[in-house]
Amino acid sequence: MDHLQSMRVFVKVADLGSFARAASAMDISNAVATRHVADLEGRLGTRLLNRTTRSLSLTESGQVYLERARQILDELEDVEQMVVARNHEPVGTLRIVAPVVFGLHNLAPVLQTYTENFPKVVPDLTLVDRQVDLVEEGFDVGIVVTRQMRSASIVTRRLTTGCMTVCATPSYLEKHGVPTHPEQLVAHPSLSLPAEYWGDERVFTGPDGEVRVRPTNVIVANNTAMLRQFALLGMGVAILPSYLIGSDIARGALVRLLPDFRLPQVEINIAYPSRRHLPAKVRTFIDHLVEYFSHATDATIGEQWAAQGATLAPIGVETRTEQPESADPNLSPRLPRSTRTRVAVPSPL
Repeated sequence: MDHLQSMRVFVKVADLGSFARAASAMDISNAVATRHVADLEGRLGTRLLNRTTRSLSLTESGQVYLERARQILDELEDVEQMVVARNHEPVGTLRIVAPVVFGLHNLAPVLQTYTENFPKVVPDLTLVDRQVDLVEEGFDVGIVVTRQMRSASIVTRRLTTGCMTVCATPSYLEKHGVPTHPEQLVAHPSLSLPAEYWGDERVFTGPDGEVRVRPTNVIVANNTAMLRQFALLGMGVAILPSYLIGSDIARGALVRLLPDFRLPQVEINIAYPSRRHLPAKVRTFIDHLVEYFSHATDATIGEQWAAQGATLAPIGVETRTEQPESADPNLSPRLPRSTRTRVAVPSPL
């Protein structure tokens, strides 16, 4: 029988001095109450109650057991109430993981407003450029930059979409010429992410359909902030997140190229282990992120990103993704083909 329930029945019998009254108070039969106490005594190997036809009394062992059992049950009730309260009131440490560049450029104002609204939550932010297992590494949520994710055990909620922009400095273009078609990029030195992020080709969509290009890399780096520095030095042509270079384009430090051609858009999601009862700190943070990005500048089109230096465009639709597809080649490495909670938290953003 249930050991805790047997303990509860024993305490109730001792308090009320009767099996019948205890059974009635706990909405069980007298026979069930008797079996619970008998099972407890059998487990302990000692008698807890002296029984007569007219009364019950505690044995010496029963008195000792009653005091400790009452403490245990009171502590259990306190723990349960505390857990319930934590699920209703946001409190405690919230462990968040995100890509380095995206985190540096976007998360400070998000966390500022969140902590103002929920001062009992302490965000613990980790910025990494590698794949992360949310459960094994103890993260509550992860911000992932992918087009599609494959994991039945991960829930993703889309925050926004982003664009990639082909760019170079005015001085570079004056010296080497301005490419007007993606195929011309093969004649220009490319400042590129590693192959595991991009794949071997860049896929553009233009007026006449899809164009595939294999650029000539001169520098490879796994961080778009570093590639931006190379681009600003005039070392070649780069393809970078529009939010990262919007201000550079606005002030004329970089020039947006190939305006009639677009690279695939990227989805930016918040991911968390699939479970029915989310702690309040996790639930409120997810809602806060969606709300925050829903008020970001509506700039899903590349031209607007580049001209206005906008950050992100809102969507905010919750989906459960299980497609066996790789991560977006523009922004993240391919995800492992398993059902674990390992998700891509890549470096490009």
